[in-house]
Amino acid sequence: MACMVTFGQDNSVEKRLDSLFTSLAAQNQFSGSVLIAEKGTIVYKGGKGYRNELTRELNNPQTIFELASCSKQFTGVAVALLHREKKLNYADDITRYLPELEKFKGVSIADLLHHTSGIPEFLYGSFTEAWKNERIATPEDVVAYYAQGKDTLQFVPGSTERYTNTNYVLLAVIIERVSGQKLETYLSEKIFRPLKMKHTFIYCRRVAPRKLKNYAFGYVWIKHSFEKAAEDDERVGNLVTRYMDGVYGAAKVHSTVEDLYKWMNAIKNNQLLTAQELEEVMAYGKTTNGKEVKYGFGFEVRKGNSSIAYGHTGSWDGYSTLMHYSSKTDRTVIVLNNFKNGVCPYQTITEILDHQPSLNEFVKKVEQPEEVIKHFAGEYTDPGNPDEKHLVTYLNGHLVYNTDKIDWDMRFFPSSGNVFQAIRQGGANGVMEFQVQEDGSIKLELSEYGNVIGQGIKK
Repeated sequence: MACMVTFGQDNSVEKRLDSLFTSLAAQNQFSGSVLIAEKGTIVYKGGKGYRNELTRELNNPQTIFELASCSKQFTGVAVALLHREKKLNYADDITRYLPELEKFKGVSIADLLHHTSGIPEFLYGSFTEAWKNERIATPEDVVAYYAQGKDTLQFVPGSTERYTNTNYVLLAVIIERVSGQKLETYLSEKIFRPLKMKHTFIYCRRVAPRKLKNYAFGYVWIKHSFEKAAEDDERVGNLVTRYMDGVYGAAKVHSTVEDLYKWMNAIKNNQLLTAQELEEVMAYGKTTNGKEVKYGFGFEVRKGNSSIAYGHTGSWDGYSTLMHYSSKTDRTVIVLNNFKNGVCPYQTITEILDHQPSLNEFVKKVEQPEEVIKHFAGEYTDPGNPDEKHLVTYLNGHLVYNTDKIDWDMRFFPSSGNVFQAIRQGGANGVMEFQVQEDGSIKLELSEYGNVIGQGIKK
């Protein structure tokens, strides 16, 4: 595993952070790159896991990742820059720039930015259902679909907050029409090149594939296997990621942890935006009934009396990402996974930086003989619900949990002789504990975050 740290810092912090990500990588819970900084100094920078499962090339701090929804902040700031150029106003109705969307009249640019538009979600909604997969879609295709389709606003613009990827896809089209440039060109000229972000760009690899050095492919597990593949691999079969690959604005920016650190510093230090512009970008939205919307221009925002924290998370096409800055502690945390099930352990990172014990500890895997693990495999019946069976199978040193009703495909590794910890798919902290009873039967207790959610007996 490739790893790089900044020397001269507190070794206990460095060691704990490296131990955390080394353990997560060994447990199939992390594959990616990390950069953590405090008060302007990088305290940890490293890479774990493979950027390419076929060639077994390792991730490192210069590896390029898809940012998923962390891309939205670049779209949001691009809107702010066009506002600076007096080419648009936040209060403008979107039909001024997207006249074909007359049915969405009443939606403002500010509504798109703050997710108060009422426009339906194109992803996994009617658009993807109607798309015939004859070719890869573009942002203009999304506009054309809503112009011609029957979809209407889901609520009165400004009345409710509902996070929707469509908002930022439409913003991408508005940016292109107003600027007369492709979004990638505009971002490159106004943001990436001025900030010397040399490895940051929009990339739709299925639309226009090119050979990139140090590129991390996004992966998921093949069902009932520890082998990884791309989501649109025939063994996985998620073709949505293939045919939505050309839709940017809400996703598709690619970058490295090092470039993103330049970006986060530029934002906090007003290198790109003036203090007033930054205040507008980080301002809460507000619904017509006065409810605060804690979402700025592509940033999730939280404010204290004299502090602010902002960032975003993302998950798409085999990538899982997190970017976060807190002015209270002057900390930047950037975690990029090229594995959909990878975790971004922000809470644990914070506890380590604060020199505190971890309250949400990622337990370490304990090696157990195969026969010991296999002993717990089998069918478990819940005495209180005999119609549903808990199915526990053995797979490559792990136990896999399903029921006879739902194919969960949840994997657990041994953390002691009879306790198995879930690989945190989606962050869920699950545990399976087994107890041999006096009559020789085995009792299974399934818990999540310490609360028992299921049990069964294997005769």
